[in-house]
Amino acid sequence: MHQFFLWIETSAFSVWVRESLSMFAFPGILTAHTIGMGLVAGMNTLVDMRILGVVPKVPLFEMRRYFPVMWFGFWLNAVSGVALLIGYPTKALTNPLFYVKLAFIAVAVVLLRRIQRQVFAETPPHPRVPTLSERRLAGWSIFSWAAVIFAGRFLAYTYSKLTSLEHG
Repeated sequence: MHQFFLWIETSAFSVWVRESLSMFAFPGILTAHTIGMGLVAGMNTLVDMRILGVVPKVPLFEMRRYFPVMWFGFWLNAVSGVALLIGYPTKALTNPLFYVKLAFIAVAVVLLRRIQRQVFAETPPHPRVPTLSERRLAGWSIFSWAAVIFAGRFLAYTYSKLTSLEHG
């Protein structure tokens, strides 16, 4: 794996992400990643809280308009996350917490799709109350996105190797 990490870390893009003084390099990519997380996890939490009964006067079905923004945030995170991974592959791929984060992302996305399909499948003829099953999905969704955020933040403090270049 050491050679694989070295190969990535010596690529022009990886060096640019780590060493460029451009605001579009590491700082810009990290900012995009943060904005993406705010969109996907933040708006998802809004929808989940409504499913859980917060602000019941807001028509539940109207919250469907947030899904395109959530998916934009997810894809912004996916692209910026891959860019960050290319910048520091050793730091991420040698840290077990990175895999915990990926697992919670997978769970959160499955829940997001399930909520989108189950709760917002068709226009209801009248306002409806979310089922217990739908409320459980919303609760697990909030938990999963929170776990993604916590795992992601702790990655900055729990790595054992920053780069393979330093341990060559």
